[in-house]
Amino acid sequence: MERVAITGMGLISPLGNTVEQFWDRLRKGESGISPITSFDTSGFKTKIAGVVHDFDPEARFGRKEARRMDRFSQLALAAAEDAWKDSGLKLDKIDRERLGVYVGSGVGGIQTLMDQGTILKERGPDRVSPTLIPMMISNMAAAMISIKLGALGPTMSPVTACSIGNTSIGEAYRLIRYGGADIVIAGGSEAAVTEISLASFGNATSLSTRNDEPGRASRPFDGNRDGFVIGEGGGIVILESLSHALRRNAHIQGEVIGYGASSDAYHMVATHPEGLGAYQAMKLAVREAGIEPTDVDVISAHATSTVVGDHSETKAIKRLFGEDAYKVPITANKSMTGHALGAAGGLEAIALVKSLQEGIIPPTINQEEPDPICDLDYVPNTARKADLNIGMSNSFGFGGHNAVIVIRKYED
Repeated sequence: MERVAITGMGLISPLGNTVEQFWDRLRKGESGISPITSFDTSGFKTKIAGVVHDFDPEARFGRKEARRMDRFSQLALAAAEDAWKDSGLKLDKIDRERLGVYVGSGVGGIQTLMDQGTILKERGPDRVSPTLIPMMISNMAAAMISIKLGALGPTMSPVTACSIGNTSIGEAYRLIRYGGADIVIAGGSEAAVTEISLASFGNATSLSTRNDEPGRASRPFDGNRDGFVIGEGGGIVILESLSHALRRNAHIQGEVIGYGASSDAYHMVATHPEGLGAYQAMKLAVREAGIEPTDVDVISAHATSTVVGDHSETKAIKRLFGEDAYKVPITANKSMTGHALGAAGGLEAIALVKSLQEGIIPPTINQEEPDPICDLDYVPNTARKADLNIGMSNSFGFGGHNAVIVIRKYED
């Protein structure tokens, strides 16, 4: 079976729109949470989000092309183009029938649907755009990447809620591992910082209302958390069979060595209180990687900053690692980015690769008040240098979808 290398990375995020800027701010413990300015939040309980700044789709793609894509597709395509450039791959030197795209989104073009719904009510059915459906459906991010790059291989758009990024990367890893493709563009995107999303999550009392202190609002594992902070973005990696990468002398940035997926089979939105599904996915990922839990040097936690979620993930880690759970450092990127839903896994995979490369674990910021259940080493508030070889990244989603990937630092 093929080994699977990571040869390119690209992102658009609340912490910046290049991997370098994103990583620099992440390791410094800087928050990307800010007030929402794209619509009037005066009637909403929550007025903050992990918003992408300095991204101009018309400047990037041209006015005509940009207007034919919802924001989630724009974010995905921009991240994919940057990842492709980073990889050094050339379309005229590869077999495009063996180039795949596995990119998903949780809610797809929700802003387009809202806008066209308003037009339907105010101006009638004849005024609804014929491009509504192709702009809205969640597979369109993958489709636009495939069209732009001429990828003729397998294309998939997993919809596993907040675990989409890891599901995409994990399934792409297996496709390459078993010989189904040479290269797969994988990850996720989301653009759900919208009025209807904020209203629904707010009415479910899921969101932090620490509006006057945006940078302190997302606080995974902290005893004083009051909900998650919604975010947006796109995170894409280029996966390539190691043999293909070596033949072209590619710069190999990391290696995916394991993937595990499971279902809680428990509740529409709540995670299993004992973390059984999360534990199962982590166990399977470690088993496929051919390692022991004690070989994991760092965990990138899902860690959304909700009480139930943080408790169940902590319990799952303890179940898998036993007493060694207290020895493995855990980082929670969402403390700085907010929860980018379908984009989270891709962003966090990139952060984990950088962490392994540089031997630096980004902090979990806003650790101020201990939670007696969350008593592990969450790398509080300040980044830490460490000897890192293998990292695990957790992603869990509504409906009980769990996806875990294991990444190893690549050394010649």
